[in-house]
Amino acid sequence: MTIRIRRASNPNMSVELIKVKTSSREQLVDVTSDIRRVVEKSGVDEGVLILYVPHTTAAITINEGADPDVAMDITEGLAKIAPYGAGWRHAEGNADSHVKCSLISPSISVIIEKGDIVLGTWQRVFFCEFDGPRSRKLLAKIIKG
Repeated sequence: MTIRIRRASNPNMSVELIKVKTSSREQLVDVTSDIRRVVEKSGVDEGVLILYVPHTTAAITINEGADPDVAMDITEGLAKIAPYGAGWRHAEGNADSHVKCSLISPSISVIIEKGDIVLGTWQRVFFCEFDGPRSRKLLAKIIKG
């Protein structure tokens, strides 16, 4: 997994682009530290962070990050709901990935207080890959509060 952060090319847009390179077909990548760097770099003390994945077979979620088995359980649970190669109609062979993305969601909002994202004790932010390995994008937009 490789994560790189860069500002979007349009200087009038305050959108940060986080590049995520995944290493397997289905994978939850902890991007919490990268998200925190974006918020710190922005200098915003209070507001809302919107995270958006512009892909139809990847998503973003918040869940427990203390135990790595949770991420594996999520991946395995989604595989039971939408199994790979289960005779889907979509010709590309990745219909399960589209279903998983729709179940999780391509966007989330996170509160910013005191210059940091507000998460529960065990919570982390995960980029969810469902059709990798690939080079992906995660967009971060901060709305000052």
